[in-house]
Amino acid sequence: MLLKITHRTTYTYDTPVAYGLQQVRLTPKSRDTQKVLSWTMSLEGAQSQVVYEDAHMNETHLISFDQDVTQVTIHCEGEVDVTDTNGVTGRHSGYMPLWMFQRPTPLTKEGPGLRKLLREFEGEGTPLDQMHALSAHIGQAVTYQPGETHAGSTVEEVIAAGKGVCQDHAHVFVTAARALGMPARYVSGYLMMEDRVEQDATHAWAEVHVDGIGWIGFDVSNEICPDARYVRVATGLDYADAAPVSGMRFGDGTEKLSVALQVQAQRTGQAQSQSQAQNQAQ
Repeated sequence: MLLKITHRTTYTYDTPVAYGLQQVRLTPKSRDTQKVLSWTMSLEGAQSQVVYEDAHMNETHLISFDQDVTQVTIHCEGEVDVTDTNGVTGRHSGYMPLWMFQRPTPLTKEGPGLRKLLREFEGEGTPLDQMHALSAHIGQAVTYQPGETHAGSTVEEVIAAGKGVCQDHAHVFVTAARALGMPARYVSGYLMMEDRVEQDATHAWAEVHVDGIGWIGFDVSNEICPDARYVRVATGLDYADAAPVSGMRFGDGTEKLSVALQVQAQRTGQAQSQSQAQNQAQ
């Protein structure tokens, strides 16, 4: 499936910001299951300092704010061709060994809540069967409910609340999978929704590594393995590794965030015509 993505993130400050630095991970990965046909990023109120690939092979842009800026905008746009592989993204590669994906982090630390959740879990069959059952079990234990958690909520806090969003579902899943001896990682990206084009946030899900198959995605929130509607952007041990935008700033003013996001299917013929026009213009 060919997907067209337009993503605009705007930070507005009520007082001028003397200095700000951010890591931006908004460029989709080009891998066996998806091909980035075009992708551009433009900045207003900030300057790109360096582009590099981090430890998880995420394309990362380090940007600095213009001095005394009151508004910073990051605008991304492009097309990605995604192949439906029933959630399988392939063999492990990259700089980090598989055992690293069994390491806990402050956001994914196992505690009494997680252990209780696993005691109530009855997974049988192959490791793949168990992961499907685990995803369903977590979906029942943690109801999807926006506004109940925040970016810094830990797995134990989410389980205690019994509510959360896609980020929380992903964190609980990777923590539980690791407790069961499976390497697991957090994924941030885009999802084309069936009932709307306009969205107010990116999406998150989890991947677990199964011997003989490779990495397989699980979206607990939507009770599905990612298909051709999903675009993988960044991966990591948790949200902190794969956050679309993270950083710091100096100043006492308040920050307001607004996001305008569109993800929609693109007709192949239309996309080819646009690509040819761009090539001729260049």
